[in-house]
Amino acid sequence: MKIIHLISGGDVGGAKTHVLSLLNDLRQSHTVELVCFTEGDFAQEARQLGICTHIHGSNHIFQVVDHVTQRITQGQFQVVHCHGSRANLIGSLVARKIHVPVVTTVHSDYRLDYLGRNLHRWTYGTINSLCLRKIPYHIGVSNAMAQLLISRGFDPQTMFSIYNGVDFTLNPPCMERDAYCKSLGLEITDDSVIFGIAARLSAVKDVATLIRGFGLASKQCSHIRLVIAGDGEQGAEMRKLAQQCCKEGTYVFAGWVEDMNSFYRTIDINTLTSLSETFPYALTEGARAHCATIASRVGGIPDLIEHGVSGLLFDAQDYDTLSKHMIVLAEDKKFREELGENLYIKASTDFSANATVEKQIEIYETIIRRANRPEKKRSGVLICGAYGKGNAGDDSILEEIVRQMRDVDPDMPLYVLTRTPKETEIRYRIGGIHTFNMPKFWKVMKKTKLYLNGGGSLIQDVTSSRSLLYYLYSIRCAKKRGNQVLMYGCGIGPVTRPSNRKRAGKIIDRYVDVITLRESTSLEELNGMGVTRPTIAITADPVLLLKPTTQERINGYFMSQNLQADGKYALFVLRPWAHFEEKAKEFAKAAEYIYREKGLTPIFLALEPARDLDAVKLVASMVHVPSHVLEVPNDGGLIVGMMEKM
Repeated sequence: MKIIHLISGGDVGGAKTHVLSLLNDLRQSHTVELVCFTEGDFAQEARQLGICTHIHGSNHIFQVVDHVTQRITQGQFQVVHCHGSRANLIGSLVARKIHVPVVTTVHSDYRLDYLGRNLHRWTYGTINSLCLRKIPYHIGVSNAMAQLLISRGFDPQTMFSIYNGVDFTLNPPCMERDAYCKSLGLEITDDSVIFGIAARLSAVKDVATLIRGFGLASKQCSHIRLVIAGDGEQGAEMRKLAQQCCKEGTYVFAGWVEDMNSFYRTIDINTLTSLSETFPYALTEGARAHCATIASRVGGIPDLIEHGVSGLLFDAQDYDTLSKHMIVLAEDKKFREELGENLYIKASTDFSANATVEKQIEIYETIIRRANRPEKKRSGVLICGAYGKGNAGDDSILEEIVRQMRDVDPDMPLYVLTRTPKETEIRYRIGGIHTFNMPKFWKVMKKTKLYLNGGGSLIQDVTSSRSLLYYLYSIRCAKKRGNQVLMYGCGIGPVTRPSNRKRAGKIIDRYVDVITLRESTSLEELNGMGVTRPTIAITADPVLLLKPTTQERINGYFMSQNLQADGKYALFVLRPWAHFEEKAKEFAKAAEYIYREKGLTPIFLALEPARDLDAVKLVASMVHVPSHVLEVPNDGGLIVGMMEKM
């Protein structure tokens, strides 16, 4: 592949490290060139790494666009990759002149990039916001950043995620712990526990919360110390705050630190208190040194840190909880060593530099493949079912349908009718249409090739005739607009009203092409309604195809719910059908029996919280043995993994 990268050239911090590391690794197997719009340290370091680097520093924006366009055309580059606001401006203009796909990596929340600098925010920030939407492909540095962009209206089907990876080869520190602290002017003793942060002293990094939390913790733990590595526009303000909150001699401002290896090998606990992050290098660099970690629960940080398993999390600006976490780790050496080791294992496995490069190459290949995909009059699938209503079972079926479709064709456009279109787009990276947004529904059906109705018992009138009529109407409409129609993984019935049975049989027989059923009684119901024309097969419930997530995530979920990962449990999944109150005491008796006779702690699960939670709580209130009430996690693999432990 031939890739050209555009960047301003004045970048520092995580964006600089990410781009230089990525280009240095990519150039080993692909043709890579870098264009900077200013000469400086960034360009010089790139040249030192052997990266082919060019400078286009003219202030005439359209002249720069012409030069970059000419370079792309002459070099026959296959992808243009932008980083940062100035590159996004150039890239969005270049995209109008060439037929080469343009992608941008969003390294941080563009609405917070100029926090505290109003003039820059209203000028550069506004221009960048507009240009981002003109670029066809986007990469968020972390799933959280990609989800944030989707929530703001960016296309979920052209959105990718990547993480900042680091080389986990750890060289010996240049200075030993005592010598390093002495070089900073920090006095320590053998029992000192050192907290550290490496961050720019800016509003978005919120180092003030760290200083306040440390000040509170140090009142109980006099042996703790704090090293703040970094500087910035809030430097003077943070030094003044530290004088107010912390005892003299317990902290030090180290300024910009070149020897990060010695820094991370010196501290015991790595901290990050940001208001917003994508996926910060500071955490993976700390993980490389086996540091225990405390971080704010923002952006992509929870993708790396499982609370209580591979680190501790707190809500941004909550310095009271932060101080409590600091005290816990300061007083429990074994626990902080365990957290540090778990974090190292996770980070080195999933977030290494090699993993990042492999993911980036996969993204490029996808973009190039889609750019070269022949234009088709009809393409894609529209999925219809009881989705977005808070039922974890139905949403897990959608998750499996999407996975199967991606196995068939990873570039296939997918759309779903759902009550929560934005949440569905974020979770599944597919197009979301509100169930009752008929104009958009009709518009999408004009271009899709397949209409998939199913995943659950949709053809029934027990809950209401209205839902049955809606699904029958959508089937008829899809066929009329040129789609093939598949009813997938269905349970049919009961359809009780004669008029409904007649209408359902007629529409299904006339407008459906293929039906797959999850049991034989559904086939009997279709036969009873006179359905004979479609191809029908009895298969199984598609939820049976769901696979449990990783053991680490399952254990983390149990811990987050105050459950023992190796405990012995019995699961009760309850739903308030008619006369539920009369049956509740029997469920409670069963739960008590299982606990006393079999040693299994009852777990009561609300599979659809809006409907089931009150029923679950009712039974739990009648139980006089230890028990737990859970709301189902929003993850099919986690649901299966949780049930597997029961």
